[in-house]
Amino acid sequence: MVIETVAYLGLGSNLDTPIEQLRDARMAICAINGIEEIAFSSLYRSPPMGSQNQPDYVNAVMAIKTNLPPLILLSTLQHIENEQGRVRTERWGARTLDLDILLFGDQILDFPNLIVPHYGMTERAFVLYPLFEIAPDLMIPKHGTLAELVARCPLDGLERLANAT
Repeated sequence: MVIETVAYLGLGSNLDTPIEQLRDARMAICAINGIEEIAFSSLYRSPPMGSQNQPDYVNAVMAIKTNLPPLILLSTLQHIENEQGRVRTERWGARTLDLDILLFGDQILDFPNLIVPHYGMTERAFVLYPLFEIAPDLMIPKHGTLAELVARCPLDGLERLANAT
């Protein structure tokens, strides 16, 4: 019996034409056997976390239905990052592509390489606002409703990009 789970993925890029990076990542994710796209948010521009000596980010959130276990999904997403030139050097540094599992159903996961709900997501406008756009009634395990989290989260320079998806 195949169990399908609704998962939410965060996508971000600030190098090598970020909008194209996110479009390519979206297509690569949709091409994976065992994944079906449910929704994709608008694209948003946000100032970088960490060093401000880097370009702004472009971010989005994608809802998928998947029968992949969470660690296999993570490995698959990391493969896509690597294929699109991701180099892991500096935490919160510039990158061609960052793909994160934000939520995996209503599960709470704590593995050495995967924590779900994604740590910090409840305080990051570039995650909460795109997520709210596609799933406004969502409950975040251990944190309450998405609407409550958005109401407490300042925009911090977040800007929705028109006609970019």
